[in-house]
Amino acid sequence: MYHDIADDITKSINEGLFDKKLPTEVQLMARYNVSRNTIRKAIDLVYQKGLLRRVQGSGYFINDISLSEKTVINLSVGAGQPLHLADGKLVSKVITFDKINADVALANRMSIKNGSELYRVIRLRYLNNELYCLEQAYYVRAEVPFLSVESVNQSIFTFLRENYGISANNSEDYISLEKLTEEDAALLELPTGTPALTMNQLNFYGNNIIFNFSTTIYVYPGLNFYFHSANLTSN
Repeated sequence: MYHDIADDITKSINEGLFDKKLPTEVQLMARYNVSRNTIRKAIDLVYQKGLLRRVQGSGYFINDISLSEKTVINLSVGAGQPLHLADGKLVSKVITFDKINADVALANRMSIKNGSELYRVIRLRYLNNELYCLEQAYYVRAEVPFLSVESVNQSIFTFLRENYGISANNSEDYISLEKLTEEDAALLELPTGTPALTMNQLNFYGNNIIFNFSTTIYVYPGLNFYFHSANLTSN
């Protein structure tokens, strides 16, 4: 239950409902009708995402990680969660939505058999009517039997959670500066070889089962990456 409460608190922060400080523990207990222990566990999860700072005797304050007009990707939010604070405002233009068989490179990357059937989704995404990223995603059909056209145009992860109970519980993220291939450059309308910040992500659910691999090339101007780290070791 506290995971759901943490997700709701995170959503409230991202949407500006809690903009300066969290309500008190007593207020949150009343809001969610749960015990103090449950609220504290939920707050701790939100704190670990880097969204809060604790001021002794004053409570929890919201960290301002919006930087430049919220063009920030928060790598601390956890697997399966929107990385961008304004993720709900992203608009997709689907370039490719089809089924393919994994080649050797994809099979090795996703730890599946060569030739395994995959859903392939290639889409451009826009924020404030400006090109934000190029996303190339692959979903294992043995784990994800169906994707709808509507989900591909909106939130695929929401569709999987609501229809199949599939939620990413951990992920592996690799960020690098890569030169655009001729194909990617054409889609992004940039010169071939242009350096671009690229994230490769593997998503797992259940008992460490890979269901998704994606490559996202970010081109939005002024984009920032945020990561929160803390020494949780106690003496």
